[in-house]
Amino acid sequence: MILLPALLLLAGCNQNSYSNLLSKEKELIKNYMSRNGYDIYTETLDSVTAWPKNYYYRVPGYDHVYYHLIKQGPTQRPNEKGDTIDCEPLAPSETVIVRYRKFTLTENPDTFSYWSTLDSAHPVEFKYLTDYTNACVGWHLACGLMGYSDSECFLICPSKVGFTEDQNTVTPYGYQIRMQIKR
Repeated sequence: MILLPALLLLAGCNQNSYSNLLSKEKELIKNYMSRNGYDIYTETLDSVTAWPKNYYYRVPGYDHVYYHLIKQGPTQRPNEKGDTIDCEPLAPSETVIVRYRKFTLTENPDTFSYWSTLDSAHPVEFKYLTDYTNACVGWHLACGLMGYSDSECFLICPSKVGFTEDQNTVTPYGYQIRMQIKR
């Protein structure tokens, strides 16, 4: 009986406790943002062009989720008569096709391109706001912010809104995401 409390006490002193890992993750994200000269803002820019390189939007309600619009897809298009009509933004349950590049946030430059489907013939598909098997919460957030087909962004995604394996290892990642809406 004495052995169990002693083991619990030793486990609480562990440098790799979940709380310590979360603190290290936050510090890694903070260092990445600082090292790259990114500024954090609480308002998005209403623009159909690329945002300034250092402009990262802090997604409200999510700790350390940062979003940067590289390119917004068209919000208007010509119809068959040649008139300009508004494009419909992404709606819940629509199929999203994503090509992405996943990268670590460490200082080691050889880890920049961790995984990529940007040039792949087989991108990832998921249903916006309803399918979390092929896309993490962070991707849903980013696609909602991009809004329109042919948009592209950078996303800094801590483990809590990342994929299950990222949550298990408390590993943050960055993503470059290109989004298409399949209609």
